Amino acid sequence: MKLYAERIPTAIRQLLTDIIVVIWIYLWIRAGLWVHDMVEKLAVPGQKLQSAGGGIADNLADAGGKIGRVPLVGDQLVKPFNGAADAARSLADAGAQQQEIVDQLALIMTILALSVPLALVLFFWLPLRLRWMRRAAVASSVRGESAGRDLLALRALASQPLNELAKLGPDIAQSWRNGDAEAVDALAELELKKLGLTVSGRRR
Repeated sequence: MKLYAERIPTAIRQLLTDIIVVIWIYLWIRAGLWVHDMVEKLAVPGQKLQSAGGGIADNLADAGGKIGRVPLVGDQLVKPFNGAADAARSLADAGAQQQEIVDQLALIMTILALSVPLALVLFFWLPLRLRWMRRAAVASSVRGESAGRDLLALRALASQPLNELAKLGPDIAQSWRNGDAEAVDALAELELKKLGLTVSGRRR
């Protein structure tokens, strides 16, 4: 598996592209975390409501318990306190529910913020990068063999632009069909150059 080209200009371009992609991913992850933190701030009122409601409910329940011990009238006097405590608990529950909704919203917003930029990397850049690595690995493994150079030459005839082929001579295709070694090597080198590889495997 080849990670980078052997020709220096192509290798530098690939390295810079990889660095840019890594920075791109890092910045969008930071942006996603920032969005998450901003949305989570919406949960602060719910936290205060839950804390206040829970505290009031506990205080009312405690007061009701003490009043309930008053002889004869205790049971009658404690009812308003119990009702108020239940209402305070409802407020606390509403605060807790609001926090849950905000947590879910923060997660959804973070996923939405990251989905598009990460999709561009996963479905556009990464397939192209893996395709080059696969093709370069195959090409580098066969370039030292006569049959391998012939395959590279055939690939060049099938995929290289006509103006590039024309630079090798008007009869390059016929020369290849006739098994001309120079024509085969020229076509193979053209295909290797397209992949950023050298004929010898040395960097230059």
